Amino acid sequence: CDSRSSVFHIRYFKTSAVCKNEVVTVNTPAFAESVTEGDVRWEKAVGDTVTEDEVVCEIETDKTSVQVPSPAAGVIEALLVPDGGRVEGGTPLFKLRKGAAAAKSADAPQPAAPKAEAPAAAPPPTSVGPIPTSMPPIPPVPGQAMDAKPVSAVKPSAAPSTQFTAADSAVKGSRSEHRVKMNRMRLRIAQRLKEAQNTCAMLTTFNEIDMSNIQGMRQQHKDLFLKKHGIKLGFMSAFVKAAAHALSDQPAVNAVIDDTTKEIVYRDYVDISVAVSTPKGLVVPVIRGVETMNFADIERTINELGEKARKNELAVEDMDGGTFTISNGGVFGSMFGTPIINPPQSAILGMHGIFDRPVAIAGKVEIRPMMYVALTYDHRLIDGREAVTFLRKIKSAVEDPRVLLLDL
Repeated sequence: CDSRSSVFHIRYFKTSAVCKNEVVTVNTPAFAESVTEGDVRWEKAVGDTVTEDEVVCEIETDKTSVQVPSPAAGVIEALLVPDGGRVEGGTPLFKLRKGAAAAKSADAPQPAAPKAEAPAAAPPPTSVGPIPTSMPPIPPVPGQAMDAKPVSAVKPSAAPSTQFTAADSAVKGSRSEHRVKMNRMRLRIAQRLKEAQNTCAMLTTFNEIDMSNIQGMRQQHKDLFLKKHGIKLGFMSAFVKAAAHALSDQPAVNAVIDDTTKEIVYRDYVDISVAVSTPKGLVVPVIRGVETMNFADIERTINELGEKARKNELAVEDMDGGTFTISNGGVFGSMFGTPIINPPQSAILGMHGIFDRPVAIAGKVEIRPMMYVALTYDHRLIDGREAVTFLRKIKSAVEDPRVLLLDL
């Protein structure tokens, strides 16, 4: 038989660090439909080491801030947009070298062992004298005692004068000034508020609310409420629910004018925006479907939205819409004020601080915890009768929550 020789081809494989040190370009994430662009604020610089999902920059838009995390651990190679630069969705932001952080830490030289400290010098020997065998002599007593002075006659010594340098006086008496660029959210807030002033025929009506009953209800049931629902019972839930009750009774306050078509849009639902103050400006996340919620649902939603606002995690969807707004200036100690309408809405309720005041109750003067409330409304759509009736509905529902149960 024929002898056939078999030939085997052997291939050798080895790993490479090419993928580990790959440089990737990170682009701007897609924005929501109502947002087209934003300004970049860098948290990291070129050469900084980042871990996976660590925030590299923040994009400030008209409504919220979008955080851009690192897709992997590595080192920032280059920043493709200057700080404060304007970007759109898909714009390249920065270059990242993957895995470079681990390689750098491995190549870093180990710190040398600290040198042994020199032994401490021995303390010098102290000279010890002979032990005395007799008592020391007693000093002689003066023949005449010192003149005693009353305390009032003793004048205090002048305090040493503090020396101020020229630099200190320049800092304390400085009249310098500095300029800070307005962020996009603050610019948008200013624009919208000015638009509201120019568009709406704003008028404000006032009333006062006796908070005795709602305070007593809260004091009586707060522990059981916390135990059952895992959340504290506050005053905002009472006002939000009372506002939903009043909006259902006065649909004009829940409506809005469409200036494009010259029509009045009546909403059959109640979405209430709650104004929240953040370091970057005022945001108004929306509580949706309030007419179907109870106190616990409202408190839970307010806490969730407030937590997202504090962590700067509010999305545009959390603030879109809203048929009515409640602003609580009482958390800052405000006693009285006139809120401004949040367009395109038609009215806003302003809450204020609770202060003890003398009021007439059944012909007698009593001290009660009172709160002033203000309703600013668009007089183009809402007449004074509807506005006053709406505010009295809120007053009656907060002063006696049984009104909500009986639907009065």
